[in-house]
Amino acid sequence: MTMDLEYFIPVIQLCEQYEVEASFFNQLHQVGLIEIRSVKKNQFIHEDSLIEIEKIIRIHRDLNVNLEGIDVVLNLLKKVDHLQSELLKVQNRLQRYEGEL
Repeated sequence: MTMDLEYFIPVIQLCEQYEVEASFFNQLHQVGLIEIRSVKKNQFIHEDSLIEIEKIIRIHRDLNVNLEGIDVVLNLLKKVDHLQSELLKVQNRLQRYEGEL
């Protein structure tokens, strides 16, 4: 069974584009930060992962954060996004309630 590669990007192409070693992507995969698919000895990453990969590379390069730290930072960012979403919901409910008074 072959995988449809229409929405997948070769890791080697990402290495050239972001100027990182393939081992960096493999390490990200090993700690569960990205998913890599292998087809006939070639590795691919789904294009939906590009925003996350760019975020990871910026955190790694600009802040000099190791892989474990990147995992922590990403989890904290997800929690912040979730809390902001919840806050917006509460604010909307409060505005509706205040409008009824």
